This record gives sequence, C-alpha cells and structure tokens, in this order.
Amino acid sequence: MKIVLRQDVPKLGEAGTIQEVKPGFARNYLIPQGMAVLATAGEVKTAEHNAGVKARKIAKQEAQLQSLADKIEGKRLEFTVRAGDTGRLYGSITAGDIADELATLVGEEIDRRRVVLEDPIRQLGEHAVTVHLVGRLRPAITVMVVGDAEYQAAHAARVAAEKESAGPTPGAAGHPEPGSEHDDSKTETVDEGPPHEWVDEKGVPGAHGFIDNEGGAATLTEESGKGVDVEQELDPVGES
Repeated sequence: MKIVLRQDVPKLGEAGTIQEVKPGFARNYLIPQGMAVLATAGEVKTAEHNAGVKARKIAKQEAQLQSLADKIEGKRLEFTVRAGDTGRLYGSITAGDIADELATLVGEEIDRRRVVLEDPIRQLGEHAVTVHLVGRLRPAITVMVVGDAEYQAAHAARVAAEKESAGPTPGAAGHPEPGSEHDDSKTETVDEGPPHEWVDEKGVPGAHGFIDNEGGAATLTEESGKGVDVEQELDPVGES
C-alpha cells in the first residue's frame, strides 16, 4: 500500500515522501497515529510539488553552508576527562559538548542537533562523529577522549605492576625464543675452540690433516693442512 508520510518516521522515511508499506501497518498504526495518509492522486501530486520546493531549498542551503562544511571536515576534537580503570567515563560527552567545542575550533556556531550521535560517549578512545548540516553536507570529525592526569598515573602504575608480575621476557638475557632469528651480537667468545679427535678411526695420528684449534666464536673452528700419507704393506697382485 502506498502512503504519504506527514512526519518523519524512523527507518521508513521523511515527512512528505511517498512510501510503500504493508496494509496492516498503514491502517493499524501509521494512519490512525496521524503519521501518514493514503497516497491518493491528489496527495501524490501535492507530495511531488512539495518535494520539488524542498529540493530547491536544500540546494540553496547547501551552497550557503559549503564553506562551513569545509571548515568542519576532518577536524579532531580532544576531551580530557575522569575515567575508571576500565576506561569508562565518570559522566559522558554529549552532542552539545561536541557542538560547543567544534564551534570554538571553527569560529562559527554549530547546532547540537546537527551532531549525529546515537548515544553520549562514555568510553575513552577515538570516536568517529558526523555533523549533518543539510542535505548532502555531512562532514566527518574525530572525537578523541583521553583520561586526566589521575587516570594516566594510575594506568602507568597498573602497567608497571603487570610487567613486574609477568617476570623477565623470554630472550631478554640473550637467549632467543624458539624459531627466532639468531642474534650474532650475543655470540660467546672463548679462548679455545671445541675439542677434536686427533686420530682417525684406525688410530693413525694426523691422518686427516693438521687442526688449528684457535680461540674465537664457539661455533668456529678452522681446519687446515694436508693429511699425511699412510703407508700400508700390500701383497703383490698375482703372487702366491
């Protein structure tokens, strides 16, 4: 069923617009409450005429307020407030508070009804807020809410206590966590390298060459020299 709204109806439309709704919703609620009328030919013609007038009016207002929208767009407001341990405010920041602070910043009066805020701000942190001036002019601002000196001191003390109770951080003493990249700045230097076997599996000394076992990084050992020949007595081929 088509109706013409006589007043703004949340989640449905603005006054003067033509909407299509379920018959029961129109007959049992909207029309009896005076929120709408049946969309007869006469009502539709009137609604269309009024819509044209409204559109021209809005276009004129947009031109007048464009400079204000440009001043507002991207502005950042900061409020310092009292708050509890969880960051919840002792009080709240309202649309009126934001409008007043914004007016001071841009040097022009801001109607608090233009600040789009479903509920007052009651939590620390960064909040995105829109200012609906008129029509398509909806500049966005950022409202930053920070705790006062008392909150900051308590928060710093709480963080320090948590770190202390957590104990040393893994890897803080030069021992990297499993899977982390090796830190060469923590390499241990010793006077002598690791021990080596000085004979081969047959017990022949020097069979694998001379080993220069110098000091330095514990993982570094230089091997140099040529292995000595080991004489072995072989039976002549073919002799019996």
